Amino acid sequence: MVCQECQKRSAALHFTKVIDGEKTEVHLCEVCAQDKGESFLSNEASAFSFNNLLAGLLNISPVIKKANQAQQAEKESIYCSNCQLTFSRFMKLGKFGCPHCYEAFREELPTILKRLHSGNTVHQGKLPEREGGTIHVKRRINELRAELKMLIDNEEFEQAATIRDQIRSLEHDINGQGGSES
Repeated sequence: MVCQECQKRSAALHFTKVIDGEKTEVHLCEVCAQDKGESFLSNEASAFSFNNLLAGLLNISPVIKKANQAQQAEKESIYCSNCQLTFSRFMKLGKFGCPHCYEAFREELPTILKRLHSGNTVHQGKLPEREGGTIHVKRRINELRAELKMLIDNEEFEQAATIRDQIRSLEHDINGQGGSES
């Protein structure tokens, strides 16, 4: 198969992209792939580079790139004072240069994490089925206790009594399930 870009060399890299059920295939030679910055081959060996994949995930689509071009100059000025890595270089590499980069790029990380984790920035974790119900109820009780304390501090005693009753009901449910652990 011939490279779709230069129409001269044999295609060595074959990319398949599926977006909203629409499949697009691109066949490039190594030279054109490197020119386009889409080479998944490392410089030393023909091995898959995870860093390039991650960098590709961080720059999800060309539409996002175009929308953020105005902010690109500002991101160029953000850099790690320890290793001198700029934010735009981090986006290209897909990895930090040192542990201090987390602090240097703190403001930008939530946006990246939201894109990578489907809008979530807090890890919720997984709970076993049989214990999960009790743990969720205990978390809810703790939330209600914090709310109860706030209501008492604000002298909103009627609402506090309602919250107190909810806490008692949830505690009764836990104890009724055979677990009297706190």
